Formats: sequence, C-alpha cells, structure tokens
Amino acid sequence: MADVGHLLLIVALGVCVVGIYAALTAAHTGQDRWLTYARRAVFALFAVLSLSFLILELAFLRTDLSYEVVSTHSSTTTPVLYRIAAAWSSQEGSLLLWAWLLSLWSSLVMYVVRGRLRDIQPYAIAVLLGFGAFFTGLLVFSVSPFTLLATPAAEGAGLNPLLRHPSMMIHPPMLYSGYTLFAIPFAFAVSALLKRHVGPEWIAATRRFALAAWLFLGIGIMLGARWSYAELGWGGYWAWDPVENASLLPWLTGTAFIHSIMLQERRGMLKIWNASLVLTTGTLCILGTFLVRSGILDSIHAFGASTLGVPFVTLIAIMIGGSIALVVSRREVLRSENRLDSLLSREAVFIGNNLVLVGLAFVVFWGTFFPLISEAVTGTKRAVGPPWFDKYTVPLALILVLLSGIGPVIAWRRATLANLRRNFTVPAIAGAIGLLIGLALGASGNVFAVIMFGAGAFVAGTVGQEFWRGVRARRVMSPGSSVPRALVELVARNRRRYGGYTVHLGVAVLFVGVAASSAFQQNNTIQLAPGQTKTVGDYVLKYDASTNGAPSNKAGELERIELGAKVSVWRDGKLVTRMRTSRGYYPTTAPDAGPVGRFFEGESVTEVGLDAGPLKDYWVAYAPDGGFLGKVVDALDTRLLATNATAEQTGVSVGNLARAMSQREATFRFIASPLVGWIWVGAIIVFAGGLIALWPAGSRTPAAARAASGRRADLEEEKSARYREIREAELDYRTGKLAEEDYNAYDAELRANAVALLDELDELEDDESDATTRDSGEPR
Repeated sequence: MADVGHLLLIVALGVCVVGIYAALTAAHTGQDRWLTYARRAVFALFAVLSLSFLILELAFLRTDLSYEVVSTHSSTTTPVLYRIAAAWSSQEGSLLLWAWLLSLWSSLVMYVVRGRLRDIQPYAIAVLLGFGAFFTGLLVFSVSPFTLLATPAAEGAGLNPLLRHPSMMIHPPMLYSGYTLFAIPFAFAVSALLKRHVGPEWIAATRRFALAAWLFLGIGIMLGARWSYAELGWGGYWAWDPVENASLLPWLTGTAFIHSIMLQERRGMLKIWNASLVLTTGTLCILGTFLVRSGILDSIHAFGASTLGVPFVTLIAIMIGGSIALVVSRREVLRSENRLDSLLSREAVFIGNNLVLVGLAFVVFWGTFFPLISEAVTGTKRAVGPPWFDKYTVPLALILVLLSGIGPVIAWRRATLANLRRNFTVPAIAGAIGLLIGLALGASGNVFAVIMFGAGAFVAGTVGQEFWRGVRARRVMSPGSSVPRALVELVARNRRRYGGYTVHLGVAVLFVGVAASSAFQQNNTIQLAPGQTKTVGDYVLKYDASTNGAPSNKAGELERIELGAKVSVWRDGKLVTRMRTSRGYYPTTAPDAGPVGRFFEGESVTEVGLDAGPLKDYWVAYAPDGGFLGKVVDALDTRLLATNATAEQTGVSVGNLARAMSQREATFRFIASPLVGWIWVGAIIVFAGGLIALWPAGSRTPAAARAASGRRADLEEEKSARYREIREAELDYRTGKLAEEDYNAYDAELRANAVALLDELDELEDDESDATTRDSGEPR
C-alpha cells in the first residue's frame, strides 16, 4: 500500500500542474470549458489526497512498522486514538494533513461559488493549486510519508510522551485548518487584484472562509494554551514561544481584516489596507508552517532542523514580492470611495482597532525574530523574554478591549453629543464599577490590572446594553413575546452583528482573566519531605505521601518510571483541596544507555496537580531530588551491567529506586491563580460568538429578494418618520408642551421602535451583502 500512497502523491502533483494550466488558460481565453477543467482538478486533488491520507492513517492504525514514519512515531503499545494523532506528529504526516485540508477547503469554495465570480475564479484556482503543488512536491521529492524500511523494526519508538494528551487529537488539525482556510481569501484577493475587480464581490464570497479560518486558528491557539497550562509543568499558559507566536500573527492580522472589510463593504473605504491585510495574513500562515519545520528558532513545538528551509523561504519570498507588486500596481483602482468624516465615528474606531491589532502583530513579529535580527546586525544571537513582550502587548491589549466596547455603539460617519451620552452612560458606569472592584480586590499595585477590570466591565456594559435594546425593540415589534424568545429571534435575524457583540464580550472576559491571574497569583517553590508541611503565602502545603511506581504497558514491559506525590492544601485550618502530581520518565532507545539510566536519558513529562474552579485554580508540580536520583541511578546501572542482570532483576532495581526516592525530599511548585478559569470561559464565549456570526442564512428566492428590497425602502421611510417624531417630542418637552413624565415614556417607546427599525435594516443589509454573489449568476 505504501507504493500506492506514494503514487497517489505523484498523481496529486500532476493534477495540480494540469489544473494550473487549465486555470491560466481559462483566465487568458475566457473559455468556460477550461474553467470547468480547472474546477474539476480541485475536486480531483481532494479525492486523490483523501485516499493518500487514508492509506497513511491505516498504516498507523495497523502499526505497520515497515513504514519508517510509523516506526519512529508510533508503536504496538500506543493507544488507538494516539495512533491516529501520531500521523500528524511527524513532519511527513503533518505536511500531508496540510495539503489534504487545503484541498478540502478549496473544493468547498469551488462548490460555494459555482456559476459565479467566473472572471475571478481562474486565477484563484491557479493560486490554490499552486499551494497544492508546493506541498505535494515536498511530499514527493523531500519527505515522503510512504518511505519503507529495508528491515522493518521489531517495535516502534512510540509517540513522544509530551504529545500523549487529548489535545493532540484536535490542536494541530485546528491550527492547520486555520492556516489553510486563510489561503482562500488570499487566493481570491490575488485574483481580484490581477483582474482589477476590487469591489465587494470577492469579499462577500470569501468572508465566511476568513471568519472560519479565524475561528479554527483561535481554537487551535487556545487549545495549545490550555495544554501548556495543564500539562507542561511550568505553570503558565503562554510562554511567547516562537511557534506559538507564529500562529498568533495571522490570527491578529486576520482579525483586523475581518473588521476592516466592513468599512469596504459599507463605505468603499480601506481597499488598499484590506488587500494588504489579507495578503499579509496568507503569507504569515505559510511563515507559521515554515517555522515549525525550519529549526531556525528554538522551540519545544518545532520538528527540528530539516532540509525544507530553502523551498519555504523561496515560497515566502515570492508571496511577499508578488503581494507588494500587486498592491502597488493596482493602487489607482484601490482608492477609497469615501473619506473619514469624523474621529468620533465607528469608522475611526475600526481604523484604531486595526492599527492596534497590526501594532500587536508587529511587536510579536519583532520579538519572535529578534534573535535572527540581532545575529544579522551584531553577529550575536540574542532573544527577548516574556517581560519584553508584556511591556508592549499589555497596553495595546488594554486599548484593544476599550475599542471593542466603543465600536459597537458609536454612530457611523459622525457621532453627536446626544448619541455619545445616550450610548455610553451605562457602559461608563459599568466601567467605573469595574475599576472600583479591581481596587477593592487589591490590584492597586498593578495599574494595568485595575484598568483592565474597568475596560472589561465597560465592554460588558456595552454588549449588555445592546442586547437589552435589541430584545426590547423585538418585543415592541412582537407584543407578548417573551424575553428568551425575543433574544433568540434577535440573534437569529442578525447573526453577524450579535455574534460580533458576543465575541467582544468573550475577549473582555478573557483579558480580565489574564489580568486577575497575573495580578493576584501566588507562585512559590518549596522543598518538602514526606509528611512535612510548610506555609506558602496564605496557604499551608503538606506532602502527604509518595506515589512512586513503574507502570507497565500491555506487553508487560516497563513503560516508564513515575515519581510523584499526594499533596494537600490548607487555609485557616481548613482543607482546601487534595492533588496528585508526578513526573514520568520514558526510556530512550540509545544502545549505550544503562538498564535504569535509559529511563532518565529519554523524555520526561510532568503531570501537574490541578484543582480548577470558577474563582480560583490550585496548581502544583513535582520535581525529585535530582542529585540523589543521579547517584542512585549510576550505582544501579553499574551493578546491573556488571552482573548481566535480567529484565526481572532490572525491574526489582527500579522498584528499589522508587522506594528510595519515596523517602527523599522533593521540590514543589505551588500556584494559586484567581479567575484564571475566566480565560477559558472567555475563549468559549469568543468561539460561540464566532459560530453565531459564521452560521449561514437561508437562501433567498428572486421573489424574496425583491420583497426585501421593497421592505428596505419602507423601513428607510419609516426610520425618517420615527426620527422626526423624536425631534418633535424633544422640542415639545423643551418648550413645556409635554410633561417630563409623559416625555420620558413617549421617548422610550419611540427610541425602542427606532432601534427595532435599525436592527431590521442591518439584517437586510447583511442579507444583501451575503446575497451579492449568491442570488444571481454573475457578480453585481
């Protein structure tokens, strides 16, 4: 089957080449038959790569050790779920997964835009198949996953212990889905620029792909953060690791793009900016894929040095040079149709939001690549640490949260004083309460944390106010409707708007969790002997008992040596929690390693003790007495090697080692982090909002489209009438013709009706934007 798999990769490369030729011919001649051939090539690529990937997965499931990639990344004792994940733990398998996902999303976009955007499709297909040719070419000529061993291994090396975590099933596929989905708007942007068709059509066709890319990439990033927090034993969730940063970069620029395209769709603004953003995002996705494989920057996530650096650098250089040339050469057709009317407007807030996001991306990029920059300039490779990143990213994050609270409610074009007072009174009060809560909790020593509490409450006030106004307006339009039903109808009828509000709320909750866990965290490292207790800040930590052991695998062989402890945490004489923590030592296959020492020369994994709660997390990690452990291991290896000990005797020695270590003092790192769970809750809210915004609206018939157009005209007229009534009521109140009590009741009803009208107009506008290229055979 390996030969079939490799042959399929060769066929996939041929399909890409033929498809590119057909697409370019279609672009040159305008003949539909060539476009049809190109589209079929995309679908064929998906089919061929699906079969190839299936063959590789079956090899891992069968533990076919004649495959080199299986023997180095799996074993007969690896659990079934981890055998599946082991396919993308390798360089070869991850590249095949990347190519397969690209073919999947490319096929999906071909299905979605069938019969439409026919002038833009050819070059977009050529770009997508160009990516496909690049990755399949690497798989055919450089790192084939179907290489066979001359002599099959008796047993595989197994999956790296650090990767034996449930997140391994989801985290890499989510990241790669984000990377490959961003290739869709990148390809269509390139095609739109080449054809000089820079209107909103290509944005409407690919907006959901950009949003899906943002969603999947964000899920992948947060899964990685949670994995790091719960598994790696260092106590944090973000270490500013180069590979972590590489995934964050396109997410930041992609977020900016998703926001700024609203200005292009509504007012024809920021066309150059949007084109630059989407091209940058696509390039950063390839850069992130490259960093994992290049070895040019030190990272625990990287595959290590490889021979793929030159091809990737060449591709990135082509993408950067081509993007710059396209934007510069098309700058005339990319001119904005409107200008910014006022700094007090939603347009200005969106621009500010974009500048902050791009600023964050620049800081992350500079800090990530600083070792290479410093080596090129000074000859010395120096890195910057988390304090450097925090110095710049924390204030930018504060501004970003504040803007996410201002943007949803400030008026388009120009905000009036009355508009500002009406829309920001409640959020400002909520923000002030948040500041007071931060001070009351004792965060006064951390100014940024206090401000973040206020900013988070400000955003919550904004979002809560908008949802309440929308629900009230919906109930005015449907008298007798319950609040829950009105809420569901509100969100269902305007998913983009209220999905976006939900995302903003989630971001605020997430950053409040970051601020609280940083400002109030207690982090201590202590040494304890079994049965001993020590005071750690507000807590007393007790080493209850050792949990040392040597678990065996299904074959009855020693799988690892595990040294650990049971720990209890007390406060004010009351038990807070009990936790177990350990460190597992997995054997190396190096031939010169001793029978016991081989366990301590391989990989080691910390299993942290974690008691997570809504208000506070308790976290503890164990480390044995390294000096004593080294002496015991050396002594045991010397004795066992001198006597040619059997496996049974080695097992007895390992048991003696575990008992000896159970009496020794150990080092514990104990962390108490308030509200750190809000980070994960905030992330869930963000992704729920993303799903709401991504969820498609139903298709409209031509008759429905005409009815919607007529309804829009009626609503515009009614809106003008409502605002005339509001102005007349204000005049009557000021001149004494209307009592204050009557005015307040009348004004509330009028404004609720006005909000309902604006909501329905927004719904129609979103539907029309989505239907720009859906309701007719050609783009409008």
